[in-house]
Amino acid sequence: MDAEAPRGLLRYFESMTDPRHHNIHHLLDDMIIIAILAVICGAGNWTEVARFGRSKAGWLKTFLKLPHGIPSHDTFGRLFARLDPAQFERCFVAWAASLCESSAGKLVSVDGKTIRRSFDRASNRSAIHMINAWCGENHLVLGQLASEAKDNEITAIPKLLKLLDLDGATVTIDAIGCQKKIVKQIDDQGGDYVLQVKANRGRMAKQLKLTLDEAIALEFRGMPHDFVETIDGDHGRIETRRLWCTSDIDWLPGVERWRGIGSVAVLETVREVDGQRTVQRRYYISSLPGDDAAAMLEAVRGHWGVENQLHWSLDVSFGEDAARIRQGHAAENFSRLRRFALALLAREPTKLGKKAKAKACGWDHDYLLKVLNPPE
Repeated sequence: MDAEAPRGLLRYFESMTDPRHHNIHHLLDDMIIIAILAVICGAGNWTEVARFGRSKAGWLKTFLKLPHGIPSHDTFGRLFARLDPAQFERCFVAWAASLCESSAGKLVSVDGKTIRRSFDRASNRSAIHMINAWCGENHLVLGQLASEAKDNEITAIPKLLKLLDLDGATVTIDAIGCQKKIVKQIDDQGGDYVLQVKANRGRMAKQLKLTLDEAIALEFRGMPHDFVETIDGDHGRIETRRLWCTSDIDWLPGVERWRGIGSVAVLETVREVDGQRTVQRRYYISSLPGDDAAAMLEAVRGHWGVENQLHWSLDVSFGEDAARIRQGHAAENFSRLRRFALALLAREPTKLGKKAKAKACGWDHDYLLKVLNPPE
């Protein structure tokens, strides 16, 4: 194998501080690369990472130094439990930014995911909740931060956004992120926003629902607006989506306090399954103009990609919900390794599912090398 193969990735870890201060037998670079390769191939814990290393030791020695062979699973666990997650995240963001080139025109969806088995009763530690910024166009997590609980997303989201280049991007967040400070931050960083509004916004949510529901009933008479409808169907299910948006927003309570707001929207979803019909409406505020309903619907639907493409893949392909890694920062850092692996597998152009690609990586060193070095 080309000894320079991992160097493109490793250069983003040059600023990492090794938390070990003495008796260092295994190089930090070697351990990071082994861990990433192992997770790409489906390793779900440190025992499996070490087993991967031992089974590939001859091959790994062709491009890693490995002065004392392959580290044990305890050595991997201790290192990643102590590795500074903030530093690791800055390295990850720099690497992701290099793959994403420019944020202009891209949709950045921010959402949280709890690693359910990461709770630790012995130390009275709750499960880790990871906040992800997902770019569906690039199939790439642009950044992630840990939060002790879902309720703390409000404080974690601004910290995550600060790490990202939002110039020209459109940021989507569910109702918990519908906050004036977050809106101001997105605007200050040069981005647009589409934010769902729920009952947590009190009077604003009530007036938004009342006015837009009435406008639909009156077919938006006297209110300039745009409208789009899409219909999807398969396996006995028919789903109709109708979205109305308008820049007529002077009636919205406190509208002047929301930086950059340019429109409001309502999405009506009608599902028909086996003769049963359900109707749901969701309401949004946005800095986008209210004359392009198709663009607004694309942003709203794009936000669901963080669930369908990211969270689902992490659970199905990498078994994240079942992971029991708990020591120190290990659960958060292993979560970041999964996102490295997911991004690398997604960027490899072979038309296979991610789980099939992971298997192929375990069988074929040349293919694993191809995944490790994605096309620019």
